[in-house]
Amino acid sequence: MNPADNELSGAQPRADAPAPHDAGPGPGPDFARRRLWTLLAVSAAQLLVVLDGTIVNIALPSAQSALGMSDASRQWAVTAYALAFGGLLPIGGRVSGALGHRRAFLIGLIGFAAASALGGAAVHPEMLFGARALQGVFAALLAPAGLSLLTITFTEPGERGRAFGVFAAVGAAGSAVGLVAGGLLTEYASWRWCLYVNVPVALLAVLGAAFVPRDRPVRDAGRLDGAGALLSATGFATIVYAFNEAEPLGWGSPKVLALLAGGVLLLAAFAAVEVRAPRPLLPMYVLVHRARAAAFASITLLFVAMFGFYLFMSYYTQTVLGYSPVEAGLTLIINAVAALVGATLIAGKLHGRVTPAALIVPGLLAAAAGMFLLTRLTAQSTDVFPLYLVPALILTGLGLGCVLPPTASLATADVPPRDIGAAAAAYNASQQLGAALGTALLNTVAASATASYLASTAAATPTAASVHGYTTALTVAFGILLAAAGVTAALLRAGRP
Repeated sequence: MNPADNELSGAQPRADAPAPHDAGPGPGPDFARRRLWTLLAVSAAQLLVVLDGTIVNIALPSAQSALGMSDASRQWAVTAYALAFGGLLPIGGRVSGALGHRRAFLIGLIGFAAASALGGAAVHPEMLFGARALQGVFAALLAPAGLSLLTITFTEPGERGRAFGVFAAVGAAGSAVGLVAGGLLTEYASWRWCLYVNVPVALLAVLGAAFVPRDRPVRDAGRLDGAGALLSATGFATIVYAFNEAEPLGWGSPKVLALLAGGVLLLAAFAAVEVRAPRPLLPMYVLVHRARAAAFASITLLFVAMFGFYLFMSYYTQTVLGYSPVEAGLTLIINAVAALVGATLIAGKLHGRVTPAALIVPGLLAAAAGMFLLTRLTAQSTDVFPLYLVPALILTGLGLGCVLPPTASLATADVPPRDIGAAAAAYNASQQLGAALGTALLNTVAASATASYLASTAAATPTAASVHGYTTALTVAFGILLAAAGVTAALLRAGRP
C-alpha cells in the first residue's frame, strides 16, 4: 500500500479505506521482530497450502491399498482438495477482510491442522475424501489471509522485495518438497504421515502468528455477496473438475465439454453480478488493471507449464531412467534450490530497483529455455542427468523464482485495504486454475502423442513412444511460456521501477 512502490499506476484507493493496522509503537526492535514473525508464519502457511497439492500424490497407492479405494474413486483424495480450495478462494478472500486477516489466518491454520489430523486417522475412503475437502476449505481462507498480512506488513520497497522473495521461494519449492516428502514419508513411515506432518507445522505457525501485528476488520463489509459467492464457488469448482476429468476422458468427452461450458457460463454470470453488487466479492477493477492483469496472466500460464513439467519429470525419471520414487523426488530438489536463489537473491534484491517486467519476462524466458532443452531428449540420449536434467531444472527453477515475487506483489499493490483479501484470493485462484489445467492439458497431449507415435512408427518401442509423448507435451509448455512472456511484456510495457 506504499505509493513509493510505484508498481501500479491508476488504481484509486478509496477514501473510506480503514487503516491496515491498529495504532501502535513506531519502527524499532520490537516492530522488526513482529515483521519477522509475520514473514515466518505466513511462509509456513504457504508451505502447507502448496505442499498438500502434491504430497498425497506419491502416497496415494499406499492409501488406496490400506483403505480399499477403487481405481475410479481414488482421484478424489486429490480432487476434493483442489475443488474446495479453488472454488472457495474468492469467498475466503472476502471473509478474511471481514474477520481481520490475522484472525482469519489463525482460524485457517487451526482448521487446516484439524482437517489434516482427521485425514491421517481415516478408516475408510469417504473419511479421507471429506478431510481433504476440509483442508481445501481452510486453505481457501488461509492463503489469501497470509498474502494480505504480508502486503500490509511490508510496505517499504526493499523490505517488501525481500519478504515477497522468501514467500515466493517457499511457494516455488513447496510442490517439489511435497513430492520428496511424500516419497520419504510413505517409504519410511506411513502414508498417514503425509497428512499428520501438517499438524506440527501448522501449530508452529500458530505460535508465530501470536506475534503478528493485529489488523482491523473491514468495518463496512456489509453482507456477504451471496449470489456472487454461490456463482464463484460453483464456477471455479466446475472448471477445476472439468480439467481433472479431461485427463482420463479426453477433451472431446461430452461430460468434459459440458462441464467447461457450464463453468464458463457460471463465471460469466459471476462477473455480471459483481459489476452491479454494492459490496462485490471480487471488485472488477482488481482484474482489469493492466499491471494486475499481467500478474494474473503470467502466473496462470507459468503454472500451466510448470505443473506439466513436474508431472513429466516424475514419469520420465521413473519409467525411462528407472529412478525410485524417492530418487525422482530428490532430483526435483535442484529445481527447488534454483527457485530459492531466483526468488531471494535475484527477484528479492531487485524489487523496486527495476520494473516488474524486467523480472517477469526474463523469468518466463528462462523457464521456457529449460523446457526447450528437454524437448531435445530422445530414447537414445546419454548422460541425461548432467546434460539435460540439471540445466533444465536450474533454468525452470530460476525462472519460477524470478516470476513469483513480482507477480505476488503486483497482484496486491495499490489495492485499498478492504479489497486486499479479494486480490490475494484472485492471485491464488490463478495459480490453482493454472496447475489444474496444466496437469490435465499436458498429460492429454503426451498420451495422444504417444499413441500416435506407436501407431505410425514401425518397430516403435514403448520407451521411445513415451519419450516422444513427453517431449511433445514439453514443446507445448515451451510455447505457452513464450506466449506468457509476450503477453506480459505487452501489458507491462508502460511499467516503471
